[in-house]
Amino acid sequence: MDFFLSRTNVVSAAAISLLALLGTRFFNRRSKSHQENKTMASSSITLLDPPSSLPRNWKHHVFPSFHGADVRKSFLSHIVKEFKSKGIDLFIDNDLERSKSIGPELVEAIKGSRIAIVLLSKNYASSTWCLNELVEIVKCKEEFGQTVMPLFYEVDPTDIKKQKGYFGEVFRKTCKGKRKEEIQRWKHALTEVAQITGYHSTNWETEAKMIEDTATDVSNKLNLSAPCSDFDSLVGMESHMTRMEPLLQLDSSEVRKIGIWGSPGIGKTTIARSLFNRHSQEFQLSVFVDNIKKEYAIPSSSDDYSVKLYLQKQFMSRLTNNTCVSISHLGVVEDRLKDKKVLVVLDDVDHLEQVEAMAKETYWFGPGSRIIIVTQDQRVLRASGVNYIHEVNLPSYDEALQMFCMYAFDQKYPKDGFQELAWKVKDLVGCLPLGLRVMGSYFRGMSEQEWTEALPSRSAISSGWI
Repeated sequence: MDFFLSRTNVVSAAAISLLALLGTRFFNRRSKSHQENKTMASSSITLLDPPSSLPRNWKHHVFPSFHGADVRKSFLSHIVKEFKSKGIDLFIDNDLERSKSIGPELVEAIKGSRIAIVLLSKNYASSTWCLNELVEIVKCKEEFGQTVMPLFYEVDPTDIKKQKGYFGEVFRKTCKGKRKEEIQRWKHALTEVAQITGYHSTNWETEAKMIEDTATDVSNKLNLSAPCSDFDSLVGMESHMTRMEPLLQLDSSEVRKIGIWGSPGIGKTTIARSLFNRHSQEFQLSVFVDNIKKEYAIPSSSDDYSVKLYLQKQFMSRLTNNTCVSISHLGVVEDRLKDKKVLVVLDDVDHLEQVEAMAKETYWFGPGSRIIIVTQDQRVLRASGVNYIHEVNLPSYDEALQMFCMYAFDQKYPKDGFQELAWKVKDLVGCLPLGLRVMGSYFRGMSEQEWTEALPSRSAISSGWI
């Protein structure tokens, strides 16, 4: 391990020294604005892939199911206006002829929407059209994992679930003369949607605030479910994903801790992000806690218990997207998550206490949960009881050249006339992904002459400049 780390440190130092040398020699030839265009920016935003079973060619953002007489000219009209102001596309069936059954066009609209909003009002169950829509929506939820958001507008969710009160009376009138199988489908759909956490009009002082909050929530859900291609072109990523499959065992109900281990700059975090993007939608809750070493550094003189309380508070805040989390003891994670299937990624861990505060025991989490610990210190993994470790090694020569070319030319091979120059830079940098990214980004957009002038001579290298 010591040899492995020291060898990489030498490579990292060489890449940094080379960049410093190139920057010094070439600074006066580049304008300030051009240099700013070359600056690399890193992002901590995590985009989530939608479930693989859902269609990718969405026709609409949202399909709303509603009883027109109750809400079309009032509550719904305000929802449509607020959604449009946020760029959210709704399917509205104004041009469809209503009948007792829903046609193929409506079924396709439901299937082709990322989110289905069910606006449950007092007379919703008076319409067989609405009830049949709801059956199809629940079917898409169960079969394809479609997101369903109920809005309880002046109705009690319990009345909908048990078909009682005024809502129940309306439903029983609709059921008169209907087949038993059809009534059972309606009951199942009503019971299912009533049990989904949604928006209750009685919880808001004004309808305007409820609509604004609903639109914001829908917008966030659409952002998180947007198809992600951030990692599609990364060289060697598929190989890493394939090697990690037997470690993850995602079909197992066992709770597993998996380590991603390797030297600095070798691509551990990128692998973890790719993994998170691919699989986070398969879990009830998911969180990517990044840059732990820097953001949650542990002072040497600090109280161990206080530090763990702080770390657990930050962890639960990230996981629940709630900045007002209160943590009074270290049993909160277990109490809140023991029945939840959770995906946790702890990135850049450098102290055992960080793991102990956020994911010490597997029984803190529900069946099927996965805890990914990313670190350059194998001792942290051993001390945390991690038995499944994915070791990240340096890429092959060919992969390293492809990585460099992706950053320098936005393609996996050198442009015409740059072959020898690309090989020379790659040989100087080595195979460390971080160095390849830094140098490739530096040379991006330069002419052949600029490359030649920027590259240090072999005499400079041999004399110890690098």
